[in-house]
Amino acid sequence: MNKEEQIKIIEDMQAVVEQMRLDDLEEDASLADEMFECSCCGKTKSLAGSIQYGKYRLCNDCVLLAETGLAIGKFSDVNELIKAMEDTRLEEMCEFIKREEMRETN
Repeated sequence: MNKEEQIKIIEDMQAVVEQMRLDDLEEDASLADEMFECSCCGKTKSLAGSIQYGKYRLCNDCVLLAETGLAIGKFSDVNELIKAMEDTRLEEMCEFIKREEMRETN
């Protein structure tokens, strides 16, 4: 797959994933306020546009990473993305702990 094909796939996936988010919000606007911790990036995100991949729920941003990575052959399953994002999840956990400590001291 050449670079132009990869760019086209990425652009197409961006549009599809954004439309999924918009469709979820159109179907149930309260999803914008329903939050969960993404199994991939570790951030607290809206359920709108999220997808359950087996035991993992991915936020809309990580769905884009997953679907694009799968489409262009960067990895063969979502487990590989989850493993690759381990440092990002750990950083997010550290930031959460810092925010909690600051909140408790203020």
